[in-house]
Amino acid sequence: MKREQIFEFFRRLAEANPSRTTELDYINPYTLLVAVVLSAQATDASVNIATRPLFKSIRTPKQMVDLGEARLREAIKTIGLFNTKAKNVIALSHALIDEYGGEVPRTRDELQTLPGVGRKTANVVLNTAFGEETFAVDTHVFRVCNRTGLAPGKTPEEVEAKLDRIVPEPFRRNAHHWLILHGRYICKARLPECWRCPVIDLCRYQPKTLPPEERVKPSAARSANRGSSKVRTVKGPTAATPKGDRSRSRPSRLP
Repeated sequence: MKREQIFEFFRRLAEANPSRTTELDYINPYTLLVAVVLSAQATDASVNIATRPLFKSIRTPKQMVDLGEARLREAIKTIGLFNTKAKNVIALSHALIDEYGGEVPRTRDELQTLPGVGRKTANVVLNTAFGEETFAVDTHVFRVCNRTGLAPGKTPEEVEAKLDRIVPEPFRRNAHHWLILHGRYICKARLPECWRCPVIDLCRYQPKTLPPEERVKPSAARSANRGSSKVRTVKGPTAATPKGDRSRSRPSRLP
């Protein structure tokens, strides 16, 4: 995309979603960190179901350590990979107490030393909790950037680097939120809803998905094909000809 197209791309996304933010429930930087760690390979909605009651009483690393791994595991058992995630949350809580005075560090390198925290998680925390201009590339952002041609790349790191290079002000701080929401609700993985996309004319994806009412259902298409086949069978050259039309009288033999 050209520079003016990129600006217009984000202007439209911002207009469509003015109240941009993460959909994870959190209270402070620590609870945000925990929520993002729990959200790996899980939906934000499923994480919120588990963390709403948890965060009513657990809001600091010390409270989490006091809760213990067994009780945490029970609290988040509805989330995928809850055993591993419980271990990581307890371990990162210990690390925060021992190495950072119970506070969430404010640099990517420090965050990535914590158990269960990768680059994407660190970027989300830096952006959402501390207002840093970082670009967290999850599956939604990766798909949207490649499908639309906004920032194509073979890896999340490559897409992140391109976003950092091309996203203009005043959209840099909230760019990844808009891309996540766009990928989650419109530019879906299985069937992008192009007919209601605000950036359809800027997107390189082809063919565009038609509105539901304009799409021919497979069953209807098969019925139409069967009907046309029957017509061809009746009209075709192989149709039977009455025997009477084919028979001819033979001349009698000469004496």
